[in-house]
Amino acid sequence: MKITIVLNGKKAQLPEVRSAIAAFRKTEDVQIRVTYEYGDVVRFLDEALANGVERFIIGGGDGSVNEAVNALAQLPRAERPVLALMPLGTANDFARACTIPLECLEALHFAVHGNIAAIDIVKANERHFVNMATVGFGAQVTAQTPVELKNFLGGGAYTLTGVLKALDFAPYKSKIVTPQHELDLHGIIAGAIANGRQAGGGQVLAPRAMINDGLLDIVSIIQFKLVDIPKVLWEIQNPSANGQFIKYLQVPWLECHAHDEIPVNLDGEPYHSSTICFEVMPGAIDLVLPKDAPCLM
Repeated sequence: MKITIVLNGKKAQLPEVRSAIAAFRKTEDVQIRVTYEYGDVVRFLDEALANGVERFIIGGGDGSVNEAVNALAQLPRAERPVLALMPLGTANDFARACTIPLECLEALHFAVHGNIAAIDIVKANERHFVNMATVGFGAQVTAQTPVELKNFLGGGAYTLTGVLKALDFAPYKSKIVTPQHELDLHGIIAGAIANGRQAGGGQVLAPRAMINDGLLDIVSIIQFKLVDIPKVLWEIQNPSANGQFIKYLQVPWLECHAHDEIPVNLDGEPYHSSTICFEVMPGAIDLVLPKDAPCLM
C-alpha cells in the first residue's frame, strides 16, 4: 500500500513524532510531507494522487483535519483516497469523539489496518467541515477559550458560572430555514451546527450526533434572563424544536440569515458571513475508524 503522511509543520519535529515515523517507515511504503502554510495540503494531495497513493494520513489537530477535508472535497468522489488521522493537536476533538488512537505509532498502524467507513462532511457556503460549526457566543468561546466560558458548554449541561457569563453577551438576530421549520431567532447568543459531537477541547455539544446519518444536529441558545436559568437548565437536558430558550433540530440542511455578520468557527477555523447555507454531503469521504466508534450508526 502506498501511503502519504502530511505532518503539521509545528508538530513534525516533536521527538515522539519523529520516533513513530522512523519505526513506521521500517514496515510501510510511505512518503512524508510537512506543511509550512495553508494550501500545502492541497498540493501534497495532488502529488499523492499522481503517485497512486491509497492512504492519505494527516498528522495534526482539528485544523489540519479540516484542511484535509476541504482538499478532498474538491475532488470527484471516486478519486478521493482513504483519509486517516494521526492526532497531534491540543484538543483533537474529532479524533477523540471517534475514539481514534492518540498515541503516534499506534495511530499510524491503525491508519493502515483499521476499519474504513464512509462518513458525511458538511458544506458551508464555499467551505467544508467534518466536525462542527460553532456560531455566535459558541464561536467566541472557541476562539478566545477562557476557561470559565468554555465550561458554559460543558458535557451537555451548563454550569451556573457559564450561564451567568452568558447573560452579558450581546445577542444576534437571525432566521433559520430548514426543510421542516422557519424560525425567527431574536436574540440568539450561541449555536452549534454539528456533524460530530464535541468541540472546544472536549465540550460535548451534540451527544446524539452521528457522522454517517446524513443529518446535522442543530443546537441554538436564545438570550435569557437570570430568572430563566432553571428553565434553561431543564431545556438543555431535554432539548427539542419547541424549547423556549434551547432549540434542537436534526435536519439535512440549514440556511442561516442574520442582519449582521456572525462569527463562525468551522472545525475551529474562523469564518464570517451574514448568510450561510449548511448542507450535509452524505458518505463524502472514506475515513479509518474503529468499527465500534460511538459516532457511527
